[in-house]
Amino acid sequence: MTRTGKARTALVIGGGIAGPVAAMALRQAGIEAAVYEAYDHTADGAGGGLTIAPNGQDALEAIGAGDLVRAIGTPVTAMGLRSWTGKDLARFAPPSRLPSPQFVWRADLYRAIYDEAERRSVPIQHGKRLTNTTDTASEVTAHFADGTRASANILIGADGIRSTVRSLIDPAAPKPNYAGLVCFGARMDQSGMPSTEGVMYMCFGKRAFFGYQIFDDSSAVWFVNLPHRAPMTVAETQAIGAQAWMRTLRTAFTDDRTPALELISRTDAGQLLITGPMENMPSVANWTQRRMTLIGDAAHAASSSSGQGASIAAESAVELARCLRDLPHDQAFAAYEQLRRPRVERIIKLGARTNSNKTAGPVGRTLRDLLMPTAMKLINPEKMAWQFDHHIDWDTKATPHT
Repeated sequence: MTRTGKARTALVIGGGIAGPVAAMALRQAGIEAAVYEAYDHTADGAGGGLTIAPNGQDALEAIGAGDLVRAIGTPVTAMGLRSWTGKDLARFAPPSRLPSPQFVWRADLYRAIYDEAERRSVPIQHGKRLTNTTDTASEVTAHFADGTRASANILIGADGIRSTVRSLIDPAAPKPNYAGLVCFGARMDQSGMPSTEGVMYMCFGKRAFFGYQIFDDSSAVWFVNLPHRAPMTVAETQAIGAQAWMRTLRTAFTDDRTPALELISRTDAGQLLITGPMENMPSVANWTQRRMTLIGDAAHAASSSSGQGASIAAESAVELARCLRDLPHDQAFAAYEQLRRPRVERIIKLGARTNSNKTAGPVGRTLRDLLMPTAMKLINPEKMAWQFDHHIDWDTKATPHT
């Protein structure tokens, strides 16, 4: 530690998206950071699709990584909401002064960030499953299941919605809640359908929620949030098998007057991504304990319905690094949480509201479809811009929590 008490070394637990972004941001802030990942292999090929919102792109831009998303992404110029009858309910987009959200495949984003972290000489170690931590006057030591250990001034938990670091910070911390939806998706090389011209459509189906976008070359992405009362794990969902789920999905959209049934029917079962249950994370009361803190889903897991999970994870990673650059670690952790908690919890609430629309019953569905067009016309788009129009000024000095 320096005389000012600022952290100079960091352990980042979790090698998904948030962890390597945090390590790159920390190194830009002058802090040596290494990533420790529980799995003994990379996550290539895993996961479905997601969007990186303008605010997420801005966060990556702050550490010189904005080109990564532009290189692999496809612009989403607007979101179109439709009912199961095919009626257009609303269309919205971030303000025109901001860049369009970028649709990316998680596997592509993971690989791009992983490669960039390695290019910047960020050490990434696999097979390092955290079991415990111990503190000294100046360091925290991580103990791993393989019997090894590592020490640094601080430890950052970027280990996802089932974070081990969160449980070490607060053994009473809440666990994820099942949102009542099971999720699927597919990547189609040829849909046989015309381009949606940059619009990603969200269809509130009669029995399930369907989202899709058809790109200019007729390739497409689609995803389904299927109501399912009983909680299921990812393993249980996948054990049912793609063929059985494809039959279920075709049945779910039989009555819908949207492209859902056609796109699903043109998809080979081998292309189906079974991503498992959608989960919500209750508010995490304690992000920090002594020399440990949380970022990303470990601290603030937003439902995929928000379209903001990866983006706010990147924001938090960059803001934490900025605070640690300018303040002693205890003050930095407090300033970071003051900056981040109100914003991320507001976004999480929006996502939870969307989830309730996806699981609406017949009466709720009718009311939603009746009222949404009028309600959307009354909303000033600038009032929704706060979630997208969020800039991190890397060069501005972080100030202590007040």
